[in-house]
This record gives sequence, structure tokens and C-alpha cells, in this order.
Amino acid sequence: MKILLAEDDEKLGKLILHMLHKECHTADWVRRGDEVESSVAIGDYDLVILDWMLPGKSGDLICKELRRKGYRKGILMLTAKGTLEDRVTGLDAGADDYLMKPFEFAELFARIRSIARRFQMPLSENVLTAGSLELNTIDHTLKHAGKEIPLTTKEYQLLEILMRNRGKTVPRDLLTEQIWGWDCPSRNALDALVKLVRKKLKDVPGLCIQNIRGVGYRLEVSDVLQNP
Repeated sequence: MKILLAEDDEKLGKLILHMLHKECHTADWVRRGDEVESSVAIGDYDLVILDWMLPGKSGDLICKELRRKGYRKGILMLTAKGTLEDRVTGLDAGADDYLMKPFEFAELFARIRSIARRFQMPLSENVLTAGSLELNTIDHTLKHAGKEIPLTTKEYQLLEILMRNRGKTVPRDLLTEQIWGWDCPSRNALDALVKLVRKKLKDVPGLCIQNIRGVGYRLEVSDVLQNP
């Protein structure tokens, strides 16, 4: 799913964004209420996770405005305001669900899945392909020409991100955050991990993990393999 997170708490926002990425969602983050509507207008989001108390514009007013302008996808209100009156106000404003802070991520993801089922949204692809490679996101196996290539957990995470963004440069900071969070062991850890994955893919024809110097990495597949 493609998700927009609207949360002004810096620490919580970073954590939610990191966890959404680990659950294989595409997610963007805004910190002000007056940024939400313009982001939704151009972002084609499946779900908006909307904090109630935002600077610039409150969540309930944003929710009403999004519905007035024709946004028909999911809205999940995320807030510390927990009285019955508050919950009724949020739902009447157009929210599809309501989750109180503090919360457990297991419940957040369960509510996201519930909204996805309601709107018949695909949560993620089960099998990602790049040329002759097939990466199964359910059992975390990688196959080339029917033969399995063993991967460590972090090798799998790197390859999944690159395959989901095939042909696009993924910034180094984003790769590091999604794979290690805030516990990256060294500045060279990402480069070392890429080197290991390249070695395992050396016999796969037409596949290349490019280093975009000073920016990040990009997975490229030759035109011959993409258009047999």
C-alpha cells in the first residue's frame, strides 16, 4: 500500500515510518496539517494515517476536507484524544478507523489490513521479479532459473527494496534506515552488504546493482531480459 503519514512528533513519526517500510509499505511523512491535502492531491495514496493534533490544521478538519474534495480511500485517525465524544467526532468527520495513542504496532498493522480488505487494496506483491530473478516476499526465498539462492536476512531486505524500486535510485540513507534502523554498525555496512549481494547474483545475466555515487543504489535489468 502507498501510505501518507501525518504526524508532528519527530521521534514517533520516524518510528512509524520505519515500521511501515519494514512491513513493505511505501510511505511518505508530513509534519504539518496544512501539508496533507496538497500531498494527497498529487500522491495517489491508498491510506492516510492522520494525527488529530497537527500544527497548521487539525486532523478532524483535514479529514472533512479530504472527503469533501472526493478522497474515497482509507483514513486512519491516530490520536491521544480518547473520549467517546472525540471518537464519534473523528468517525463522523470521515475517518474509517480510530486508534488511540499509545498503541502497539501489531494493532496498527491489523487496522491497516482491515482497511485494506474493506477497500480491496493489495497489501503487497507476493512475488517480485527482475529479469530471471523471483523473490518471494512470503517465505523470503530467491530463485534464479528455478534454483534457490540463499540469502541472509539483511541481504533479503536490501534486494527486496531494490526490486520494489527497480530502475529507481534508492538513497543510501533510506536503505540504511530500512535495513538497520538506528543501529547501523558502520558507514561502510551498506557498501559491504551490496558487495555480498552482487557476488550472489554474479551468474544472473543482465542484472546490475549500480552505485550512483554520493546518492544511493539502483537495480537495473537489461532491455533484452525485460522484453524477450
